[in-house]
Amino acid sequence: MQYMLLIYNEPGVDQSEMQEWFTYTQELQGAGVLVGGEPLDAVENAVTVRVRNGETVSTKGPFAETTEVLGGYYIVDVDTIDEAAEWAAKIPSAPYGSVEVRLVPPLPEM
Repeated sequence: MQYMLLIYNEPGVDQSEMQEWFTYTQELQGAGVLVGGEPLDAVENAVTVRVRNGETVSTKGPFAETTEVLGGYYIVDVDTIDEAAEWAAKIPSAPYGSVEVRLVPPLPEM
């Protein structure tokens, strides 16, 4: 089963933590559970798109007013959500941010 680990923290990257992130990624790779993952660009560069009554409206920035933003993600291939949560707890920003763990269900064949 594949799970997405959505990483939320305060905007900005603490450069002093970069080695911790590299080490964590190597640990996922070494365990053979890493499917993929990427950091995301700054929230200020985002665009939120909505379609209402056939009209498309684009708004610069994120939709929600919040202090934490989605900063990146990992996709891991593990057996249970509990195992995915164990990996989420090891993310370097988990002690001060939050990590949402979501199942990535397979798409039905067409």
